[in-house]
Amino acid sequence: MTAVDLENVPGSPPGPRDPRLQVRVLSSAFIGTTVEWYDFYLYGTAAALIFNTQFFPAHSAVAGTLGAFATFAVGFIARPVGGIVAGHLGDRIGRKAILVASLITMGAASTAIGLLPTYESIGVLAVFGLVLLRLLQGLACGAEWGGSALLSVEHAPRGMRGFFGSFTQVGSAAGMLLATGSFAIVQALTTTEQFEAFGWRLPFLASSVLVVVGIIIRAGITDAPAFRALKAEDRVEKAPLTQVLRHHRRALLITIGLRLAQPGLFAILAIYLISYLDHRRGDASSGVTAVLIGSAIGLASGPLWGALSDRVGRKPLAVASIIGIAVFIWPFFAFLDAGPIVALPLMMILGMNILHDSIYGPQAAWFAEQFPLSVRYTGVSVGCQVGTVLSGGLTPVIAASLLLAGHDTPWLICLYITALCALSLVAALAAKDPVRDRSIDPLTIDDFEETR
Repeated sequence: MTAVDLENVPGSPPGPRDPRLQVRVLSSAFIGTTVEWYDFYLYGTAAALIFNTQFFPAHSAVAGTLGAFATFAVGFIARPVGGIVAGHLGDRIGRKAILVASLITMGAASTAIGLLPTYESIGVLAVFGLVLLRLLQGLACGAEWGGSALLSVEHAPRGMRGFFGSFTQVGSAAGMLLATGSFAIVQALTTTEQFEAFGWRLPFLASSVLVVVGIIIRAGITDAPAFRALKAEDRVEKAPLTQVLRHHRRALLITIGLRLAQPGLFAILAIYLISYLDHRRGDASSGVTAVLIGSAIGLASGPLWGALSDRVGRKPLAVASIIGIAVFIWPFFAFLDAGPIVALPLMMILGMNILHDSIYGPQAAWFAEQFPLSVRYTGVSVGCQVGTVLSGGLTPVIAASLLLAGHDTPWLICLYITALCALSLVAALAAKDPVRDRSIDPLTIDDFEETR
């Protein structure tokens, strides 16, 4: 493969760059993914707080929780489909157009959830409607991440890819902060009866306003020069998924593996924690508060870890953190069962902002560095979303099931997270790291054509 406008390709010697464009790109990555993740996480928070009674009435509270978390998993299962479709279109027509479409789809689905009648009103149709809207959320979320990550990384100078890419990642923390915070505010301003009657709907309805803001900000962004040159020369891949499966299987398996431990831990800390504390100690509010604190700190810790990875490499941070997660999860559940609840924010900071964010912050850049330009949207999207389904999407319902299988003790949950860490460690050790080995640089296209 010959070079494509290498003077302007991120990874080649830096040419003239417009700082205003870079700021707009970073703002677009941050705001757009914040809106997307706000919508996506609203469901996770609602699943832990209200959906088990509003849409899944049952004789057992545990059964209702399992039902709510099962539809939470449905959204994750739809994400690879969204990633495949968006990857195909994004590698052929461009990143920006797909990002706008994903934003509109996500906002429409979330607003509709806020208007959806409950089981008491329309029976099983409420469950069908919730599952359908959750599927749409999953499709949109699967389309969003890869495009946003690439838009930021492909505009970045070589020595700042981790930092630039982290703004896409920080959108997750900001979205979680907004989602959890909106529920906390509504709960504080309403009685229990009012919250169950209508209050839980307000954060979903607010999504429509946030979507408009996101679209306005993204309107002035263009695809990176490298992709525009590739498209202008009519050298885009006609079947990028086929090319990934034929010629970049190693990179695909690595990205899938790297998306096991980190999303699994996140699902425990941000989603399952609330339900577990409510079941164990009758205190869901402390979990919500801890998630808020971790999300707020994540706005700073994500870029810090991304910038650090530009200096020391992606691999050393990931390996250390994966091992840390495998150890951390055991005392964490012991703490949830018997530790002083006032110290929960400190445990959240250790788990979320140190162990989780040190992997997650540099991840957009690291995934992009595994694939060449012509199939990059497809590669990072499919790898990321498949890995997320196998871990984060299924973790809450698996954890709830393992708690039952473990006779109401969490040791099987801890063993499950440790197993995810073992798989992610293998992937991290096998991944290419251009920061530490500057002889390979996939973002310059020529250096990384085949990764069979």
